[in-house]
Amino acid sequence: MAGILEGKKILITGVLMESSIAFHAAKIAQEQGAEIILTAFPRPTLTERIAKKLPKPENVKVIELDVSNQEHLDRLEGLVREQLGDRLDGVVHSIGFAPQDALGGNFLNTPFESVATAMHISAFSLKSLTMALKPLMTEGGSVVGLTFDAQFAWPQYDWMGPTKAALEATSRYMARDLGKDEIRCNLVSAGPLGSMAAKSIPGFDELAKVWDSRSPLTWNLTDQEPAAKAIVALLSDWFPKTTGEIIHVDGGLHAIGA
Repeated sequence: MAGILEGKKILITGVLMESSIAFHAAKIAQEQGAEIILTAFPRPTLTERIAKKLPKPENVKVIELDVSNQEHLDRLEGLVREQLGDRLDGVVHSIGFAPQDALGGNFLNTPFESVATAMHISAFSLKSLTMALKPLMTEGGSVVGLTFDAQFAWPQYDWMGPTKAALEATSRYMARDLGKDEIRCNLVSAGPLGSMAAKSIPGFDELAKVWDSRSPLTWNLTDQEPAAKAIVALLSDWFPKTTGEIIHVDGGLHAIGA
C-alpha cells in the first residue's frame, strides 16, 4: 500500500538532533513515500550527520539556510531545483530563535533589538521561506509550521510567546493570500517536548510540569511522534480543504481550564 506522501517532494527545516520534531517528521515523511530535502543553520554538518539516521539517508541533501539572510533565501529556489526538479509539494517550517535576554523572566527588560531578532527568525521567516519556494509550488501544496500555544502567557517563555502569536497570525494571512494558488498553510501546536529548542528555554522543566497535572491524555516529553504525524498528515492530500488552522497535539491541555 502506498504511503500518504507517495510521490511528493518536501523541504524540511529544523532537523538539528534526533529529538527534533522535524527529524521525526522527516523520518515519517520518507516512510510515507516522500522525497525530502533538508535545510540547516548554523551547522549544516550537524544536520548531515543526523540525516544519516533517516530511513533513506543516501538521497538526502542538506542546504545551508539562514532565514534572516536574503542572499540565502534568493538562492534557495535554484538549489532545491537542482535536487528535486521543478516541483515542490510541501514545506515544514520548524524554526525558532530568541536571544537569551528575551527569555527566562526578562520580558520587561528585553531590548527591541532582541525582540526584532526573535520576530524575524521565528515569525516573519514563515512568510519569507514560503515566498522563496513559491515558484516551485506550481501545483499547489502545503506549508506546515510549528507553534507553542500563543493563547497564554507561559512562565519563562517571555518574548517567544509574542513571536508565536505573530507566527500564528502570519499563518492565517498566508492562508488567505495563497489560497488562490491552492497552497494551504497550517500550524501544529505541540505540547512541550525535550528537543534542543525546548531545552534552551530557561525554566523549561517548570513549564513541562503543567502537562503532568492538566493534560487529559498522558503526555510524554520524549515522544515527538504524535506531533510529527500531524505534520505529515497536513502535508498529505488528506486535508485538502484545511488552511489557516492550528492543530493542537498537546494531549488536550489547550481545552482545559483549571
